[in-house]
Amino acid sequence: MTHAKLLLLHPDDTVLIVIADIAAGETLAFEDLTATTPIALGVGHKVARHALPAGAKIIRYGAAIGSLTQDVAALAHVHMHNLKSDYIATHDRETIHG
Repeated sequence: MTHAKLLLLHPDDTVLIVIADIAAGETLAFEDLTATTPIALGVGHKVARHALPAGAKIIRYGAAIGSLTQDVAALAHVHMHNLKSDYIATHDRETIHG
């Protein structure tokens, strides 16, 4: 069973994309997993396709976009609070020009 508000973009992806707003306390489902989200999630946000350990590569569109900075439970929010870019040195995407 797949929650109507979650989309798997590529079969290799480790995250699902929120395609309709999800309310805090809403129960999410994907394949054989279910979880209740403690926070509201807006369109475009990501949730873990399955439980992932700190350091795991996050795959979106079939390509790595970053690495987890902490363990993440299945269907939990994946965003700047627990994900670091492997390409941009800072979490706020600012660069230092010298």
